[in-house]
Amino acid sequence: LFTSVQVRLQLLAGMSIRRASHAGSWYSNDRHSLQAQLSDWLGHALPEPCQQHQPSAVAVISPHAGLAYSGPTAAFSFACIDPSRFRRVFVLGPSHHVYLSSCALPSKATHYDTPLGKLAVDLSCVQALRQTGMFEFFEMKDDEDEHSIEMQLPYLAHVFKDHLSSVKIVPMVVGNLDDQTFQSVGGILAQYIEDPQTLFVLSSDFCHWGKRFRFTPYDKQFGQIWESIVSIKYVFHHVHFLF
Repeated sequence: LFTSVQVRLQLLAGMSIRRASHAGSWYSNDRHSLQAQLSDWLGHALPEPCQQHQPSAVAVISPHAGLAYSGPTAAFSFACIDPSRFRRVFVLGPSHHVYLSSCALPSKATHYDTPLGKLAVDLSCVQALRQTGMFEFFEMKDDEDEHSIEMQLPYLAHVFKDHLSSVKIVPMVVGNLDDQTFQSVGGILAQYIEDPQTLFVLSSDFCHWGKRFRFTPYDKQFGQIWESIVSIKYVFHHVHFLF
């Protein structure tokens, strides 16, 4: 028993764990309550979108508001993932507190904690990306202040619960990229997008819609709000992530 404790302490000593800093406020910090909540939302997600992406979606967009608000919608994305297919998950989310002119990778974190277990960072992938010179660093304090990445992790830990020992994540915080940086980062990520064992999760606000944001576009001729959104014509010559 003593030897086992020593081994565990040694393993922990090599970890740099990014805390689940929004647990208990933005979502439940109780393991059993959180599991039940996520299972319920996934159970109510309609199967049709998943059937269109057989055998699995390889990229999903998911909202990052508090789970009480975003959880039922996010379930439609995570229900389309076959966890047995993937060994790596890129999680991209916008920076709400720190200005970035490119994308940032964790500077120290080796694991991201959740009430459902820890998610290991793909350190070899992070190192390879750093060597390109295109990425900034996200310090632990700034990382723990940011919510866009963290809000995807409970679902990931839940969906990958039987594969936590084999899957690793690559958290990436996205800043205000100009066209040249956008193209450069996209070119670097292209090789991972083509990898069938890599999943991309894009954490998004979509938009802050409502009167208090003075943004309420809705063309009723197209039907429901989501149908109106689909009808919107892009005015940019390339599609930015919907942050």
